[in-house]
Amino acid sequence: MRYRIAGWALAGFLIAAFWAVYLFTAFHMPISRAIESLARLTCPIALVGEHYHFGVSLGWALVSNAVVYGLLGLCLEPVRWLGRRMKPA
Repeated sequence: MRYRIAGWALAGFLIAAFWAVYLFTAFHMPISRAIESLARLTCPIALVGEHYHFGVSLGWALVSNAVVYGLLGLCLEPVRWLGRRMKPA
C-alpha cells in the first residue's frame, strides 16, 4: 500500500509539472475557461493562492500538489482495499 500512496504522490507531482510546462509555453496566448478550470481542479494550491491573493512558486506548487495527492491516496487506498476484500452475498 505504501507504493500505491507514493504513486498517488508522484501523479500529483507530475500533474503540477505538466501544468507548469503548459502555462509557461502558453504564457502569451489566451487560455480558455475550460482549461483554466481543469488546471484549478487538478492543482488545489492554485485555488489557495487565488483566494489569499499571493503567488506560489513552482517548487511549492509541485511539493504541495504531491502532498495533496498523497493524502488523497492515503484516504482512498484503504477504501479500495476493503472493497476488494468484501465478497458479495
